[in-house]
Amino acid sequence: MFDVIIVGGGASGFYAAINIAEIDPNLKIAILEKGKHVLKKVRISGGGRCNVTNVESDPEKLIKNYPRGEKELLGPFYTYASQDTVQFFESRGVQLKTEDDGRIFPISNSSQTIIDCLLTETVRMGIKVFRQCALTRIEPVSREGQKRLWKVSTTKKEYECEKVLLATGSNPKIWKLIENMGHTIVPPVASLFTFNIEDQRISGIPGVSTNAEVAILPRYNSGLESTGGSKRDKRQKSQLSAEGPILITHWGLSGPVILKLSAWGAILLNDLNYHFPIRINWLPDYQLESILSLLMEKKEINARKTVVKARAVEFPRRLWTNLVKASGISKDEKWADVSKGKLQNLAEQLTEGSYMVEGKSTFKEEFVTAGGVELNEINFKTFESKIHKNLFFAGEVINIDAITGGFNFQNAWTGAYIAAQAIAKDN
Repeated sequence: MFDVIIVGGGASGFYAAINIAEIDPNLKIAILEKGKHVLKKVRISGGGRCNVTNVESDPEKLIKNYPRGEKELLGPFYTYASQDTVQFFESRGVQLKTEDDGRIFPISNSSQTIIDCLLTETVRMGIKVFRQCALTRIEPVSREGQKRLWKVSTTKKEYECEKVLLATGSNPKIWKLIENMGHTIVPPVASLFTFNIEDQRISGIPGVSTNAEVAILPRYNSGLESTGGSKRDKRQKSQLSAEGPILITHWGLSGPVILKLSAWGAILLNDLNYHFPIRINWLPDYQLESILSLLMEKKEINARKTVVKARAVEFPRRLWTNLVKASGISKDEKWADVSKGKLQNLAEQLTEGSYMVEGKSTFKEEFVTAGGVELNEINFKTFESKIHKNLFFAGEVINIDAITGGFNFQNAWTGAYIAAQAIAKDN
């Protein structure tokens, strides 16, 4: 018999267990993990460095990083946000650092530091951790003269407890169990993924990165050719756009701007079956007319130089070469000899190039899902179910997800902390 059972041995589960035990050390707490290993997502986060959280601590600004859950997380972030997470780990001997982009990592640059901290705390506080213990059923049981309990059935044995916290992440089987208990599950779709694109303009130059503005275009624009000269689509209103660092890969495009679009457009892009056109402005400080004017100036200044070698702006050389070629300008053609029509083509390639996305790839191993328990069925002052008393949720099991930068973990820490307060103080 346990006082509290936490299902899910990930970030939310461990964080909640530790915070519960800290408030009331007398509570008997167990964590049930279906796999052989706990904290698997913590281990792979940030390329194995663990992006613990983000330096942004203003709740009003923090919520702007959540495509789903923005409104619901405002109150919780006023209660517990990134500065509290930093204090939690630093008070337990974990030294953290903030990088230029606001992401916070352990100084060790190793996720094992975070894992060791959480595991050490569970041992110190007497929290039981049961591995290879997959949940098969959860149901309330009532006995005369006793509090209503939860019976938690697993592949190994059955447990009883007063309170249950589900911190199971993106788990279709658990979502089905929750649905059978009367909750609504928003169908899950992928978030945080890269774009698969086969296009000569970005072919053969993996590793090239720059800053760009990327817009997702309406589906009816999908007839645009993905290679050769860019067709004008300036009048097509984008459905979603973002600006930021972009990375050319072996399979297409990645980088923060692509991942941001994949998060905010998760449902839309799923509906499009991940086949859609995008428009890229490789020079966000310029628009078509202004870059064309600059190219005309360069035509005079660099008259005797070739277009390929004498770039008009500071720009990745290999990408410039590909875009010049796509504009119909030969590698030996000098600025003085380039027609205005070809410069118009180059201006379009630089600021209005259209590319066809033909599928997605998971970003490294950090798969994130949009979907889960319907938000209006959860009390975000306690993260308790509005349908079942003493049933709590935290982390990705809920229909909340974020862009990259430590924000998904912060949702996990915040939800776990607030649920822990409610669970422990109500005993």
